[in-house]
Amino acid sequence: MSQPPRNLLVPFRRDRKRDFAASTGAELLASKVRQVLLTEGATPHSTGELPWRTSFGAGLSRLRHQRNDAVLAELARVCVRDALARWLPGVQFVQVRVEQDAATLTLRVRVREGDTTADLDVPFPG
Repeated sequence: MSQPPRNLLVPFRRDRKRDFAASTGAELLASKVRQVLLTEGATPHSTGELPWRTSFGAGLSRLRHQRNDAVLAELARVCVRDALARWLPGVQFVQVRVEQDAATLTLRVRVREGDTTADLDVPFPG
């Protein structure tokens, strides 16, 4: 029986052995999704965050300082769906719920990769 893939968690943090933390399963899956969603990809208004791959990311920051309404919620859902399809093709997008509270938009994302399901929250203060 093969071992599940083990990889570094992002954002980088130390484990109890004073090394970079690594994991498998839902924690690793959530880390990969968070990396895609929180990295600023190139948009008409930005050049992208990673100099070696400027288009990588979801471009969700362009949704900041916008009117927090149903249109913004739908734009966020579409951005998440498209970014995951492009950058994590092996990950199945299950659901994104958009919760709006005053100036904060929170994306509650559920994804699946093989037998592993991960739920994560991605808050965006206005």
